[in-house]
Amino acid sequence: MSDAKPNGVLPNGHNLATPAATPDPGSAVPEYTVLEQNLGDRRPTRIICVGAGASGLNLAHRVDQYMRKTELVIYEKNPEVGGTWFENRYPGCACDIPSHNYQFTWEPNPNWTSFYSRSPEILEYFKMVARKHDLYKYINLSHRVVSADWDEEKAIWNLQIEDLATGEIKSDWGDFMITASGVLNNWRWPDIKGLHSFKGQLVHSANWDDSVDWRGKRVAVLGCGSSGVQIVAAIQPEVANLTTFIRTPTFITAGFAQSKAGPGGANFNFSDEQKKKFREDPEAYLQYRKDIEQELNVRFKFIIKDSQEQAEAFKYSINEMTQKLGADSPLLPYLIPSFAVGCRRPTPGNGYLEALTQDNVHVATDPIEEVVPEGVKLSTGEIIPVDIFICATGFDISFRPRYPIKGLNGITLSEQWKDRAKGYLSLAIPNFPNHFMFLGPSAPVGHGSLLPIAEHATKYMLRMIHKAQTQDIKSVVVTQEAVDDFNIHIDEYMKRTAWSTQCRSWFKNGTLDGPIVALHPGSRLHWFHMLDEPRYEDFVWTRRHGNRFAYLGNGFSTKEAPGKDTTLYFEDTEKDYEFLKV
Repeated sequence: MSDAKPNGVLPNGHNLATPAATPDPGSAVPEYTVLEQNLGDRRPTRIICVGAGASGLNLAHRVDQYMRKTELVIYEKNPEVGGTWFENRYPGCACDIPSHNYQFTWEPNPNWTSFYSRSPEILEYFKMVARKHDLYKYINLSHRVVSADWDEEKAIWNLQIEDLATGEIKSDWGDFMITASGVLNNWRWPDIKGLHSFKGQLVHSANWDDSVDWRGKRVAVLGCGSSGVQIVAAIQPEVANLTTFIRTPTFITAGFAQSKAGPGGANFNFSDEQKKKFREDPEAYLQYRKDIEQELNVRFKFIIKDSQEQAEAFKYSINEMTQKLGADSPLLPYLIPSFAVGCRRPTPGNGYLEALTQDNVHVATDPIEEVVPEGVKLSTGEIIPVDIFICATGFDISFRPRYPIKGLNGITLSEQWKDRAKGYLSLAIPNFPNHFMFLGPSAPVGHGSLLPIAEHATKYMLRMIHKAQTQDIKSVVVTQEAVDDFNIHIDEYMKRTAWSTQCRSWFKNGTLDGPIVALHPGSRLHWFHMLDEPRYEDFVWTRRHGNRFAYLGNGFSTKEAPGKDTTLYFEDTEKDYEFLKV
């Protein structure tokens, strides 16, 4: 018995993707031995996961529930779980998805304080999930992955990990590696001349310094995405004066699922009676969540740029912004976009536009020339004196990893993605076997709550790993051809969407008209449906043993083990045909 070669070709020259030719009767037939195992037996498998945010926690729970003979190890660089909700703690930090839909389907929380939750409460939810389901046993906190290398001969990933508490570098390995480090995770400073010459307090929203006290100070905020909008609204009443810089227009909207929010899409706190009803009537609580989710899902129609829904959204958004700023506001030309609603992610900002109209707020529309020790110098030569300069300028969203990940033939993922990140259904990458990722290129990250996305991605990954465990698979890697076809479809489809109109967006890695690398070409339901059944034919499956049916083993099945119902096929026969009704 011999292993398959790395390119998916057996030692006898037969390609895994095509039927083997009938052997010449005169040639020697390779010796074959039946494996002494049952059909369905699982091979012991070790999974290394990078990240213990929402995706990592969901993976841990599902592995704990369903996987057998599986060892899971999670490395998390932070001293606590929660990912983005541990890292983002700037003033006003909150989620723009309704609380009751920003949670795991398997751990509903009827006790959320408000309709849109603040960061500390969301972080506490994830910590509660980890405690309640005993997930910390899988997680190594304050451990940062330094490198990951694929060993083709052994078909394992070798990782180097730094213990941030001691500085020690240690080695680990896994049959599979799963990247769960998130898409908006690698924050960056803006590229502004003289930025670090500033003598006041310089802080980034994604690396907030809890010692910063803005009360009574002169504060500047750069950035009008979600973080910048939330910060301005939160600190405006307490600063001496606030300067915010408008570099690009953006649609400022109420939060998602406005029909269930407060007046005008405002946030509100749930009453004790409402929480009690959610706790005591699970069916009513589920229906409430489904109603919100339905509203989130039908929104996708406005992303089609020539649709009636887009026209209505454009008109509504302009009217809302004009009303809040005032019809004669000099800010209107700078804030209201000409591009389609959705080209940039609509920025929920209750209180933001109102804050811009206050006497202690100055909106700078001239470009920044440089940062000087005492403040910010504009292109006009004006110097704005500042005590605290807050950069809410986002993240590196090139998808290139922070640490080297080396795949087949020594290629690094950073090199492979130097021009553009191209993945397969946001989950897999050619040249990187036994590797899956959450929220990779072309995921539905702009479509609603990310938690159902993590749940569906987990199900897909574990299905692939289970196949490898039970069908004698040594390694699996998506083909370049499949990825090329997928990205051709993406580029053509995106022409019909609002995302393709002229705006600078993180969906396009900060470009005006670059390829849309971050988003799925369709709705959330479209993405979920796409993952229902893996296209195994898009992968090269390398076997541990030469014969593709070696996994059939000794003629017995795990379905007839002691205590199993060997007549189960008499029951619920109709459910096997449910997929045909979709």
